[in-house]
Formats: sequence, structure tokens, C-alpha cells
Amino acid sequence: MISSPGSSADPCDARDGSVPAWDDAPCPVLVLDSRGRIAGRNRAARRLTASSPSSDVPPSWLAEAHRCHVAGTPDPTAGTPAGTFGSRSYEARPSPTRDGHVAWWLFDRTDLVQAHETVRETRERADAASRLFSTLLSSLNVPRCAEVAARMATDHLAEAAVLITPPTGHRYAVTHALRGRRVVQETRQIDPLTVPGLDEALRGFPPVPARWINPDAIPDWVIPEGFSGPVGSVLVTPLPGHGVPAGALILLRSDTEKGFSPEEEAFARLFASRAGTALSAARLYSEQTAITATLMRELLPPPLSRVHGVDYAGRYRTALDHERVGGDFYDVHPGPDESAETFVALGDVAGKGLDAAVLTGKIRNTLHALLPLASDHLRVLRMLNGALLTSHHARFATLVLASVKRQDGGAVRLRLTSAGHLPPLVVRVDGRVEEMPTQGTLVGALPEVTARTVETVLAPGDTCLLYTDGITEARGGPLGDELFGEERLRQALEGCGGMPGEAMVEHVQMLAAQWLEPGSRHDDMAVVAITAPRGGTSAGDRAPAGGGGRARRTA
Repeated sequence: MISSPGSSADPCDARDGSVPAWDDAPCPVLVLDSRGRIAGRNRAARRLTASSPSSDVPPSWLAEAHRCHVAGTPDPTAGTPAGTFGSRSYEARPSPTRDGHVAWWLFDRTDLVQAHETVRETRERADAASRLFSTLLSSLNVPRCAEVAARMATDHLAEAAVLITPPTGHRYAVTHALRGRRVVQETRQIDPLTVPGLDEALRGFPPVPARWINPDAIPDWVIPEGFSGPVGSVLVTPLPGHGVPAGALILLRSDTEKGFSPEEEAFARLFASRAGTALSAARLYSEQTAITATLMRELLPPPLSRVHGVDYAGRYRTALDHERVGGDFYDVHPGPDESAETFVALGDVAGKGLDAAVLTGKIRNTLHALLPLASDHLRVLRMLNGALLTSHHARFATLVLASVKRQDGGAVRLRLTSAGHLPPLVVRVDGRVEEMPTQGTLVGALPEVTARTVETVLAPGDTCLLYTDGITEARGGPLGDELFGEERLRQALEGCGGMPGEAMVEHVQMLAAQWLEPGSRHDDMAVVAITAPRGGTSAGDRAPAGGGGRARRTA
């Protein structure tokens, strides 16, 4: 039978064999005297201390626990004394002996400590992986994401890391990171076959085990500048992406560092999968952003200026401030020379946002294709109507078309046609505002389109204003429910006589924006001003013969 820890038997007696049970106890027992020196030990303890140079001195953690026990001042928060003895971990429990010494029973807890350490490392790696993934996904810029991934690899996995993304042509983007140094990015021609496993990793094949890679075979371009000592171990792993590989990661450790353990290789593969996902998301976002920017350039209204002696100005505001395109549009298509008419179109597609913008783009492209027929407004509208009726879109649009030509003396002749749109307003240089009596049916809704074209002449300083209903239907005012309206717009324009077109469209947009109830929803707004420039003409040239500054019906 083995004595319990509370037994009064003296383990010192185990040396003379009088109490063989103590000597045969499976756990080490150390007897410490009042000075903290080893006064006795059983057989298991003797084996444990056989290689100790100070066989009569207990380990420091046990000596401290013994001192507190003898003094009667144990730390109630410290728990059971525990520490290492040799290569093993123990916890110690005291038991008094008959001669006043203390027998410390050492219970081996090495396996438990190792299990706890494994759990701790696993938890830390899982937490690190979660933090890494969050950090990597915080950037949708490919070079920035590659920089973060390489730097974090040196923080958690190796002394140096090299991240390589798929080539563009024959050149690869290479990111070098060295622990504690600045990340270096470059684009260069490389031969993946010169690095064992790199070609396979870039094609998405499983990684080659680190023990299969000869560090001496690593070419110089892989090793970052400032890397200490020769390469001791190398790990090459792919960066999996969304359907296609996102690149490869090379991890380097010097010969003074230990090689990659199986657990570290597994963690490196987990890190690479997260980095590959982040890089793939960043690349996809960059591609979509580039596509969107290209399409947006085609959908945005063009900048306007003077064309063939006539001034044009335009302003555009979408219904939603975070969007750049919507359902309103305008275009100015100059004639081949000053003797030809310039074709102007302003329109409003039913709806808002991207869907309306897509139809807007189709209408603008169709009108551009119909430019050879631009002199016949009604024919252009009918052909556009046919194109919209055969489209899968269920939306309609209103338009106003204008053909503009400068005449001798500085006056400008206009032909205006409305297709379900608000009538153009002509602001004379003396402040008079005239509504052009053109009207017609909207396009994209009915099988037939009818329209009436009117003509007018702009004297130098006169402006013709084309606008969409986002201006007149801006809802606001003192109570927040009143429309800006056509009458209020005409009254505002009466004070704009002789104003440059650029200033006039800016003034109209500002008035509509100020009228809006803060935070309220509104429609897209588009305004175009066609102005006969002042200057370079005499007083007698301001009203050409037959024009008189009045509108004239032509169709």
C-alpha cells in the first residue's frame, strides 16, 4: 500500500529501507528542512535529481512555496505550487513529517501542460487568423493588400516573405517583406521554375512540403535585401483565389531559426488561403471599378463650351448624391463646320438610378447614330421611338431637340422640337422670357410619335434654356410640400437677361437646390443653355431680318 500525502511516515526512512512503501511511491517525494534544503528523497526523486549539479537544492519555484508554507504566509490567490523540474512539469503538495520537515509530493502534469499549451497555441493561431483576415479585407487595393499580407506573414510566420501575384504579360508583381523593415514592391520578369514549387503554386497546385525544398536552390531575387545569414528553411504555398489562383507566398527563415513544423505549415496554408481570398476580392473590385469607370465616362454628360461661335453650358445633378449618373441627359453634336447645324438633345428617362442610366445610354447612342438625319427632327424621333419599342426596357422618355446655327451678325437661328418635354424658354437680353410653343408625344410608349417644330432667333446676349422636370418639380418651400414650378422659374429668369449661359444654368440649379426641403427626395436635374455670344456685332445686327427675336412654327 502507498502512504497518502497526509501520512506521518517519514520519507527519510526510505534510505534505510525501514519504510519501503515511501521508496516505491510512483511520484517523486522531496523532503525539505526548515532552511529549504533537500533532507530526503524517495527512489523516483533520486532518479529525477541524479543529473542535478546541486542535488540538495530544490528548484526555485518549490523553494519559494516551501518558504511560504513554513512561514505560514501562503498566497491564497497563487493556487497549487507548480513548475518545472528537469524536463518535466510538476505540481507540489506538502505533507508534514515526524521530525518537523515538509514532504513535497510532486505530481507529474507534463502532458496536461503540453495539452494546455497546444490548446493555447491553437486558439492564438485561430485568433490571429481571424485578425489577419479582417485586416487583409480592410483594403480593396491589390498592391496595398499584397503589402499587408507580406508584412503580416513576417510578423507571424517567418523572418522574410515574398508574395508574387499572377503575371501581366511577362512581368510579375513581387512584394518583398523583411521583419522590421519597409515592404518593397516591384514589377519584374522572373522564371518561376528557378524556385522549387513556385510554378506549381502559381498555378494553384498544393504546396510542396518545406522539407523537400533545398534552401541552397533559392535564387538571389527571392531573398530580400538585408536578410540575415544564409537561408535555413523555405516554405512555398499557393494563394487560392475565387476560381483562379491569386498568387503564391514564399516564406524564408535563416539557418539560425528552427525549421517549419507541421503545425506551422498548416497555419501557413490557412494564412495563405485567407490572403488569397483577400487578394482575389481586391482584384475583382479593381476590375469592376475599372469597368465602371469606363462605362461611367460614356454615361456622364459631356463638358460644354463654345462651338462654331455659339456658347453652350450645362449642369447635371442626380437624384441621389452618391450616384453619378441617372435618367437625365444632354448632348451637343457639332456640325462638320460653321455652315452646318449643331444638334442638341436634352432628355429625361422615366425612373432614377442605374436602370434609367442604362436606357439613357441607349438613347444617346441611338441619337448619335441618327446624326445624318438630324435636320429632320420628327424623323429622328420616330426612328428613336421604334428602337425603344423593340427594346426590353419598359421605360419611356421625353426629349427636346435643337438645331443651332450661327448667322451673319452674331445672331443664332434655332429649330426646337419637344417630344413630351417641358417647352424651352428663351431669355432675351432685356429680361423678357418667352416660352417656345413646341410640343409632341413622348418616345418609347406609343406606336406613333407626333411633334411640332418651331423656329426662333437668338440675338447676341439671348439664351435658350432647356431643362428637365427635376427643376420645376423640386419640392420644398416654407412648408416643404410646394413645387418650384414653371412660373417661379420664369420669374427667376427675368432677372437673368444678358447673363452668360454658364452663370444662368448655375443660377437655376442653385435656386432649385435651395428650394428643396433638406434631406428630401428629388428627381434628376439637367439644364442646358444655348447662348448667342455678345460682342463683335453692331446694334443693327442684333435682330436679323425675318427673325425679329420671335418664335416661328415650321412643322
